[in-house]
Amino acid sequence: MTIAWVFPGQGSQKLGMANSLLDLPGARDRFDLASEILGRDLWKICSGEGVPNGEIYDLNDTRNTQPALFVVESLLVDDLKRQERETQIIAGHSLGEIVGLYSADVLDAKTALLLLKKRSELMASAGGGVMIAVMGFDRNELDDLIRETDGASIANDNSESQVVLSGSPEAVRKVADNLKCKRAIPLKVSGAFHSTFMTEASKSFSEEIDQVTFQDAQVPVLSNVDPSPTLSGDILKDRLKKQMTTGVRWRETMDVMKKEGITTMVEIGPGNVLSGLAKRSMKGLLLNQISNASDLGY
Repeated sequence: MTIAWVFPGQGSQKLGMANSLLDLPGARDRFDLASEILGRDLWKICSGEGVPNGEIYDLNDTRNTQPALFVVESLLVDDLKRQERETQIIAGHSLGEIVGLYSADVLDAKTALLLLKKRSELMASAGGGVMIAVMGFDRNELDDLIRETDGASIANDNSESQVVLSGSPEAVRKVADNLKCKRAIPLKVSGAFHSTFMTEASKSFSEEIDQVTFQDAQVPVLSNVDPSPTLSGDILKDRLKKQMTTGVRWRETMDVMKKEGITTMVEIGPGNVLSGLAKRSMKGLLLNQISNASDLGY
């Protein structure tokens, strides 16, 4: 059995997603650390209980979503490691890549949370663009429309039949309107993530990353900007610096997993988005979801 651990990104969060994890070893300390870094009670935000009114306390605010998903997913990883579970490849979708770096021992929890605080604040402030998910289309037609339309790009290349477009409202709408597809769904996001709209935010985030030491990974990691396996901390650092302005190459990530002989994918975190993509793209793959304490055997 050859196993891949994968970590979902924004869109997988839901209120109560951490409720079953609070009694895991280190859980309260991890939430306390995150709350201290953020300056607000992340546990209350995750549970939805007793939080003040205001947007900053909304779990779906990217400034909360990103650190909250990291805490939940990292706690699940910690317990899998306590059980001496192992993986042969690691990959994460967008912010899930930072959880992947933590799981591969490239970053520690405090460093990852500090980076995510900066990343989420920069992404929240970089407005002006939109994102639209499109499903059921002809790939050649999509590629032609993207080439012909300035200001539109593929932010998430999730599978042969699902991508997320990102860019200026006019350009993204033009591509979606002219593409023959089954569905086009506008996403409720604050900006055009993984596009050139993130250029200034990406520069600031790169400066933050430059202050951090990336250890060599203990397990090969597939990055969003380049899904070729590597253990090099320096390479992983360089790839993460480019992530905010570059599309998430998840379709190619799954192709690499197939070439590497992955037979089992374990999605670690709330929801089953990545499992759903793999089910349609990686025939014969065994799929496991670890989203709460009961999935860990508690």
